Amino acid sequence: MCMFCAAIPAAAAVGAKLNAKQQAQVHEAQADDSEVQTRPIKTLTAGAIVLLAACSVVYHSHFNSLI
Repeated sequence: MCMFCAAIPAAAAVGAKLNAKQQAQVHEAQADDSEVQTRPIKTLTAGAIVLLAACSVVYHSHFNSLI
């Protein structure tokens, strides 16, 4: 498996973990009636996955044609 193909599920797992952690902080803040600054983790994770998928397509189409 190439580095891009291996990084896609890893990026998804990290994004899911960060999103779950942020959601837990939001729920705790709601219970305490305080505010938490949220970040667009889902959007950043989706962007990273799209970028990795595009890099994977380029890598597999370009380097496989050289062999």
